[in-house]
Amino acid sequence: MSARVFFVSGIDTDIGKTYATGYLARLWNDEGIVTLTQKPVQTGVETGLGDIATHCALMGTPLPVGEEAALRLPQVFAYPASPHFAAQKEGKEVDVEAIDAATAQLALRCERLLLEGAGGLMVPLTPSFLQIDFIAQRGYEVVLVTSGRLGSINHTLLSLEALRSRGLKLHTLVFNEACSGEDAAIAKATYEYLGGYLQKHFPQSQCITLPFL
Repeated sequence: MSARVFFVSGIDTDIGKTYATGYLARLWNDEGIVTLTQKPVQTGVETGLGDIATHCALMGTPLPVGEEAALRLPQVFAYPASPHFAAQKEGKEVDVEAIDAATAQLALRCERLLLEGAGGLMVPLTPSFLQIDFIAQRGYEVVLVTSGRLGSINHTLLSLEALRSRGLKLHTLVFNEACSGEDAAIAKATYEYLGGYLQKHFPQSQCITLPFL
C-alpha cells in the first residue's frame, strides 16, 4: 500500500482537530478504507501517546506500542506551546526529516493517512518554517476544522485564503458542532455562509458536520 496523505488543520487551537481526525479515520475504516493517523508534533505531553490515544479510542483500535507508537508520534515535547517554542525549551528543534521518515513508513501500511497538525496553518514548526510550509512542500491535501462560534467565518476565510495562496487542495471542511458556542442562530448562519462560500470558491471540496460525542 501507499497511502493518500491528508493533513488535518484547524482555524484555531482547541477547535476539535483530534476529534475530527479520529472520527474521519473511523468513518473511512468502516467504509473498508484502511486508515491510520499520525501526530507529527505533539506538545504538552511528558508521557503517553497524547492525541494518538484519543484517535485510537475514537477509532476503536488498540493503542500502538513499540515501533508503531514511535511512528505515529515521532516528535514529542513536554511544554504546552507552539512546536518551535516547545522544542526550544528543551534545547532542540523540530526534526522535519524524522517526521517525513515516519510518515513514509506509515504510508506503506494503509490506504489513507491522516496527519493531525498542531494548532492552525500558520503555526511555526521552527523559527523559520511554518506548518503551511511543511504542507505545501509535500503537497498534502488539507482537512480544515472550523466551527459555528462567533469569529469562525473570519478565521475560516483567512485559512482558506492561505491555502489558495499556496496552491493547496482543500479536501474537506469539517464543521464541528461541539465547538460552536451557545448561540444556535450564529452557528446556523455560520454553517450556511461557509457552505455557500465553499460551493463558490472551492467547488471540488466537501463540507461535513462533525456530530457531538
